[in-house]
Amino acid sequence: MADRSATFAPVAVAPCADYDCGRVTEALNAVLAPIGGLDWVVEGMTVGIKANLVSAMKPEECATTHPALLCALTRLLRERGARVIIGDSPGGLYTPAFVEHVYAASGMNATVAEGAELNHDYGQTEAAFPEARVLKSFTYTSWLDGCDAIINFCKLKSHGMMGMSAAAKNLFGVIPGTMKPEYHFRFPNMADFAHMLVDINDYFAPKVRLSIVDAVEGMEGNGPTKGTPRHIGLLLASKSAHAADVLGAHVMGLSVADVPTLLAARERGLIPDSAEGLTLLLPDGVDSPDALVIRDFENVAVRRSHLFASKGVLVSRLLGTLLSSRPALKASDCVGCAKCARICPAHAIEMKGGKAVINRSACIRCFCCQEFCPTGAMKVHRTLVARLLVRNRK
Repeated sequence: MADRSATFAPVAVAPCADYDCGRVTEALNAVLAPIGGLDWVVEGMTVGIKANLVSAMKPEECATTHPALLCALTRLLRERGARVIIGDSPGGLYTPAFVEHVYAASGMNATVAEGAELNHDYGQTEAAFPEARVLKSFTYTSWLDGCDAIINFCKLKSHGMMGMSAAAKNLFGVIPGTMKPEYHFRFPNMADFAHMLVDINDYFAPKVRLSIVDAVEGMEGNGPTKGTPRHIGLLLASKSAHAADVLGAHVMGLSVADVPTLLAARERGLIPDSAEGLTLLLPDGVDSPDALVIRDFENVAVRRSHLFASKGVLVSRLLGTLLSSRPALKASDCVGCAKCARICPAHAIEMKGGKAVINRSACIRCFCCQEFCPTGAMKVHRTLVARLLVRNRK
């Protein structure tokens, strides 16, 4: 692998054409070896794999971490004598019936045959984090307390609110399912929400030994649950979630300035200004991160960097109006299930005539409705100005 040296945590890249069992094992070994592999694992250690199990969706829908990769990682960890627990708190009830339904739908039961345990601890832990930027206290899923180390194994996807869902965003899954909308309401400002996610990553940093990105088949468009599968053919890995996310964003054609969590991480000095500033361990034959970019990847990012800039209140408000995305209903796809109305933390949605209606003055643009709409009827609506800016940049 070619080594592009810099001062931040290295990010390794390995090609992986599909989810064939042998191929994913080879790719996992290839992406982990340059950053020390699994040498830190000792016999008897309990390793928790925090997967992305956002919803009860099949692996081929590309919203969740693929079970073939989790099976392969489980085998590698078990060979070193580790106990392996796989878990997440999906969007919805954090109860055995609901979570086990998600396990079954997403193919997680296959990992049990490889020696993994699926998490069945539904307890909650209260955390005090006085040194956090915004998240001074929070509640998280207790199963992580029993882990000696955590591997953050995410999926590379577009995301209605944050532009991208990858390693840093994946740790929002430590918040129990039905509490997630409460955190959106606690932090309606996009910058604060991004700092909240970075705070969560800071809190768990002592335990998170690796972040691995499933970018074999990603998701573009109306992500993170109702977008379109997109072949990328890569695995990424780093000891830093934020460094992995810089490269993941770059692959999607996004800059640090396009992704609020990356802006927050850069403000704290955790990442460079671009992928060029990373230590990149690239596959043979790839000499630049630009060779990994998918030029026509369909993103939902809206140059949110404008909203973070210190340009004065009036200018910031104007830019916010001209550039900010918002959820919008495609009425023909709405089945009137009212899930969006139930999950909305701001209570900005009501059902009229069997269809969802959004109260724009109450909407905090958290995109919970878009993320969890079962039919994909809620879309990310980008303003004309934002669409023109992105088109001109390509």
